[in-house]
Amino acid sequence: MEKKERQGLPEKIREIEIRAKKAVNALFSGEYHSVFKGRGLMFAESRPYTPGDDVRAMDWKVTARAGHPYVKVFHEERELTLMLLVDMSGSGRFGSGRGFKSEAAAELCASLAFSAIRNNDKVGLIAFTNGVELFIAPRKGRTHVLRLIREVLTFKPAGKGTDIRVALEFMSRALKKKAIVFLVSDFFDDGYDKTMGAIARKHDLVAVRVFDRREMELPPIDGYLAIEDAESGERTALDPSSYRLAREYARAALLEAAARSKMFMAAGVDEVVVDTGGSYVEPLVRFFKLREKRKRFG
Repeated sequence: MEKKERQGLPEKIREIEIRAKKAVNALFSGEYHSVFKGRGLMFAESRPYTPGDDVRAMDWKVTARAGHPYVKVFHEERELTLMLLVDMSGSGRFGSGRGFKSEAAAELCASLAFSAIRNNDKVGLIAFTNGVELFIAPRKGRTHVLRLIREVLTFKPAGKGTDIRVALEFMSRALKKKAIVFLVSDFFDDGYDKTMGAIARKHDLVAVRVFDRREMELPPIDGYLAIEDAESGERTALDPSSYRLAREYARAALLEAAARSKMFMAAGVDEVVVDTGGSYVEPLVRFFKLREKRKRFG
């Protein structure tokens, strides 16, 4: 079985590459470039002053030598670092529709990575469960991105749980300069809100929540439904035919999602919500457009 999976892996990676590049080309390569700022301004040249120039940019040394006013011109230092923090816990191996949550995460990460290298940015990966399991330092290039996709698809973690705080703290130590950080998870964890707020003040942190509809509502079937927690292994039996139970289950799921979104907002973190039964492209496009509008109108 493992041999079969290995043989099919290059085709799977190639499929993801094709779909990801198509999304990048058609939809948000330009948005990626425009909404994420570079690390700062870099001096480019001095040129003669023209009416309307900012007097704070005057180059007084050149002005004194030339005998007429000159201003300094700065260009944005565009090279960025994109860091993908990907949750590899047991709950990612769940999906009731087109595929697992982990597969949706892999394709989404591929699109972001290809957007980054198209803009000559570096991309890195931190895979985590209840501990950091894999760290790939940021680099450029298609070969590097394909390696990241392969790892997200095939990595066999030692742990099953989720510890977002540990992953964020590791990233903070590993990256000294400001980075764009996409934290991709189903966020079945707690106790990381303060750490997330601290990281968001230093880095541009975006939370991507990948979920499956079956996590939000019970399926309409007769008889009892056996449920096992993919991370803790805890088992329970539920009766989906009970209207009261189904309603309470859906209500609890919605309240949990709302509380999580409120926490992200308080931490200054944007949230992107991806449903395994739909496209990851539309939520990302909405996110980029919202960022662009916010940048334009403050």
